[in-house]
Amino acid sequence: MERPIAVTIPEAVKLSGLSRTALYDALGRNAISARKAGRRTLISFEDLERYLHSLPAYRPEA
Repeated sequence: MERPIAVTIPEAVKLSGLSRTALYDALGRNAISARKAGRRTLISFEDLERYLHSLPAYRPEA
């Protein structure tokens, strides 16, 4: 499967495991940028990956 250039919000939710609310929160903080194509909101696949890699690493409590 080829890597997409951009994904819709529902696709970003499925691919990332983040909630719709978390994605819109990140968009609101400008942590992820998006483009509008008519009524569709598109997130660059690279931006989504970059955002996920910027999140803190899981550290189990001792």
